[in-house]
Amino acid sequence: MSSDFPARHIGPSSSDAAEMVADIGFDSVDALIDKVVPQPIRSSDDLDLPAALSESEALAELEAIMAKNEVRQSFIGQGYYDTIVPAVIQRNVLENPGWYTAYTPYQAEIAQGRLEALLNFQTMVCDLTAMPVANASLLDEGTAAAEAMAMCAASRSKGTTFFVSDRCHPQTIEILKTRAEPVGIELEIGDEFSFDFAAKGDEFIGVLLQYPATDGAVEDYADIVERAHEAAGQAVVATDLLACCLLKPPGEWGADIVVGSAQRFGVPLGFGGPHAAFMSCTDKHKRRLPGRLVGVSKDANGRPALRLSLQTREQHIRREKATSNICTA
Repeated sequence: MSSDFPARHIGPSSSDAAEMVADIGFDSVDALIDKVVPQPIRSSDDLDLPAALSESEALAELEAIMAKNEVRQSFIGQGYYDTIVPAVIQRNVLENPGWYTAYTPYQAEIAQGRLEALLNFQTMVCDLTAMPVANASLLDEGTAAAEAMAMCAASRSKGTTFFVSDRCHPQTIEILKTRAEPVGIELEIGDEFSFDFAAKGDEFIGVLLQYPATDGAVEDYADIVERAHEAAGQAVVATDLLACCLLKPPGEWGADIVVGSAQRFGVPLGFGGPHAAFMSCTDKHKRRLPGRLVGVSKDANGRPALRLSLQTREQHIRREKATSNICTA
């Protein structure tokens, strides 16, 4: 072992600490603390801590505490469902800060591997939702629904009424209420099968449907989407990516914007979320799409390369005129 190993990996020794405090004029670390830490914020009592444990002893004690829990099956759902995650993925991806950080690099094109991972995510979302364009994720399903509502409002020069199915997840409805009020959007919450979109005239901007519904019901929404389009509104669908493996995807029955939670890609529950969201849309909405968008390009030598596309939508360029303030991926 080299002589500097302890200093680099364990920290200063007692003699090192004594030398450092002596150099700044104190006899001991306690004397230094007495001088620089105000008495009102100090405790006069010694910390009542148990004896130190080794790693194996600490794990055994924690496991004994955990064994007292009564683990029950969750039937609540509402967009979050337990999943089997291979240990190698959990350790090397989900617990690796190089992957789980929410932000793209500020010089994203340097990190071609990360952009490729995000492009694969976008491609899978497009495939499962049957939509031509998808972004590199958003904050959570409720936020994605609110961003979709804003896209609907931006698609019409006037109009403030956005209809939300009462079959949507309750947390999504609450987030929409919070986001709608400050920007002057009026929410109508009710039964999408009986609501008359055309009766709202020019005020109608769009509808949000949940597919499958929060109670698990699977409805045929093709007629609802057609009626929304006849009323000059947009159709937003909040969906389950795994359900889209078996169900007819929203893009095949006319949806304009599709949102949902990416937790369905096998991410652990994490005490109930929130988890990253996804958003895909038709080509006409791509310049209103919030968040990062990875595209395929060429480098200076003509070789295939990945880059962040359509960045003029984003806040670091358009500032207060950006389509959204979200830059998460």
